[in-house]
Amino acid sequence: MKTVTPDMEYLSTRQSAKILQVSLGTVQKMVELGELIAWKTRGGHRRVLASSLEQQLQRRKRAMRQKTSQNCIAMGIFRRAENSQELLESIQDWQLKVEMEVAIDSLEGLMKAVSIAPDLIFLDALIPPVEQVHLIHYLSKNKDTQRIPILVDEGFIKLHPGVVALADENSSHRPPFVENMKEELENSLIDHNPLIIGYPATNVEVDQSWPQGSRLELLEPIFIEALGRKCS
Repeated sequence: MKTVTPDMEYLSTRQSAKILQVSLGTVQKMVELGELIAWKTRGGHRRVLASSLEQQLQRRKRAMRQKTSQNCIAMGIFRRAENSQELLESIQDWQLKVEMEVAIDSLEGLMKAVSIAPDLIFLDALIPPVEQVHLIHYLSKNKDTQRIPILVDEGFIKLHPGVVALADENSSHRPPFVENMKEELENSLIDHNPLIIGYPATNVEVDQSWPQGSRLELLEPIFIEALGRKCS
């Protein structure tokens, strides 16, 4: 089977069909649905962006892996590397087998989440509240991630009605995206969304009353609950 090589910038629909092992009609439909990025030459021929095709191939590999494995494939977006390491070490002892991709930057996390389409997305409690609202907003709007459960700190869920007000205070003008998010918050973007699931804060700076190990152990049943909601 042909593959996408680094020297390829774009391919014809016929080349794309051979790589994906689908018909020309299917490639054209994928372009129309936005699953592949393409444009037309002056002669009216479609050219498919190679990076878009490679992304589609990676999604297919991930989907096949999920079908043939009992593992949970998770995407974790963290503020600090040490937080991600603590969770990665903890899940090694779980009965639920979890493969976790990690990002220490929100933009990288969004890009990875769209690319791999994981079973669930975990947002670290140390991510600033306004940044968490942005992440939830974009994950909930993107067609590749909008049906994926998102795990967030319980404290953030309680705080979120004041998050946009906080953003307003730090800005001399209110940009349109803030106005849109405020409306979504008022329309239960978070608190009544069945795919937004709260977990006990997993870092000592948030709550000193819970030993670190016990907090991380509590995440396993929450991961299982999230998987159940995705399948329901």
